[in-house]
Amino acid sequence: MIELDKVSKTFNQHRPSECRALREVSLRLERGGITVFKGPSGSGKTTLLTLVGCLARPTAGRIMLDGRLLSNLPERFLTEVRRHTFGFVFQQFNLIRGLTVLDNVMLPAYPLGKPYPELREGARALLNRFGLGAKADNRVEWLSGGEAQRTALARALINDPAVLIADEPTANLDSVLSREVLTLLGELAAQGRTVLISSHDPLVFETVLVNRLIELHDGQVVGEMEWTPPTP
Repeated sequence: MIELDKVSKTFNQHRPSECRALREVSLRLERGGITVFKGPSGSGKTTLLTLVGCLARPTAGRIMLDGRLLSNLPERFLTEVRRHTFGFVFQQFNLIRGLTVLDNVMLPAYPLGKPYPELREGARALLNRFGLGAKADNRVEWLSGGEAQRTALARALINDPAVLIADEPTANLDSVLSREVLTLLGELAAQGRTVLISSHDPLVFETVLVNRLIELHDGQVVGEMEWTPPTP
């Protein structure tokens, strides 16, 4: 379980360009299911997910994971938590041009020191799972938008994270590819992973796969809905 207690984030604090991205947000995010953070650009969605995933620290407030306080951990411990607990799918994919699809997927696992044959086998299994086995040795710049998104998903799962964070996962996709990605995310949630998504795409927050919808505006939670999706 992830808990946020009066979490705020201010950029350029005490400067003329100061920006309050989050304002005393308190939330409890239970294990499992899909939670979508809805809101317009600038509402604080991405900032919130960045803080939850230990990619940044809050200016004020506390963030806890299964009762363990994260927001004051030294950076080296925070890095370990991030590597073992969270997988990230970024809005622009952040795949490294010039490397193959397989190399991009394996990249986050190198610091964990797994034997290379085991790592390679795991990466190929993920690519096969997402229908990309035949593309493993292709350079990522040769991929279509949907293939790049699925590669980013495979990369996010290489360390077997408990929590998958996806920032605007359908922003660069058409409706057909968006539904394909949402189906994949639903399958991951059904396996027991916690899936956290930021989006302003109605196709995302209206899907029956979503368990919880949290709306943000100007860095504050302004609405929330929770339900149990029907059994397929």
